[in-house]
Amino acid sequence: MFVTELRFECFADTTITAAEKAINNLLEAYRANGQVLGREFAVAFNEGEFRVRLMLPEKESLHYSFNSPWVKVALKELTEAKILAPREKLIGQDINSEVSATEFGDWQVLYTSYVHMCSPLRSGDNLLPIPLYRIPATFNGDHKRVIRWQTEWQACDELQMAAATKAEFAALEEISTPSSDLFRRGWDLRGRIEYLTKIPTYYYLYRVGGENKEAEINRPCPRCGSHDWKLEEPLLDMFHFRCEPCRIVSNLSWDHQ
Repeated sequence: MFVTELRFECFADTTITAAEKAINNLLEAYRANGQVLGREFAVAFNEGEFRVRLMLPEKESLHYSFNSPWVKVALKELTEAKILAPREKLIGQDINSEVSATEFGDWQVLYTSYVHMCSPLRSGDNLLPIPLYRIPATFNGDHKRVIRWQTEWQACDELQMAAATKAEFAALEEISTPSSDLFRRGWDLRGRIEYLTKIPTYYYLYRVGGENKEAEINRPCPRCGSHDWKLEEPLLDMFHFRCEPCRIVSNLSWDHQ
């Protein structure tokens, strides 16, 4: 991933309120399309211009060819707020984050965790994140539904990892059972992405707990009950199970590895 700085310069008298609304709307539009990563953006005002530093999946993430309809409208609304189109200055590569996949693999997986900021769509060849703007819009011109699902999944993951409240169990159920609302929405998004990209796309089902290692190795697919999903060798050193009909991958319980 890469760090860049956007600078917004006023071309006429405006107000902080108008500028704030226009700039934040653009940043949210970029985020909903997967062009910028993260949830919070610190916008600073100094010497007559606004500046914000952003995390990008790739150097060219903000290229106009990737813009969604919302981004295009948000850019036009900058003019109404008396703000020029942003000037971009690439700062450099972030040394603490993953690089993005440079090409599509033979299969892909919807996978995230509370420590990941990158795209939840991963290449099946190397588990590198695939920038969402590289695939057709999933719904209504961009990928806001995918981003919303990722945010909810990460919130549940953080709760269950903290293991400090009763909410842990409800959160764990959401990310580890195929009957949960979070699974249903994510699995439907997976299907939509597969339809759009024509690439087999799987959903990662988190697994923890279980009686013992032998029982875990022999557990059936939790969605269809098939025992044929156990793999001889784990995929990417992580996925020990893959159900082709259900398009689900899962790990051997973290408690028994």
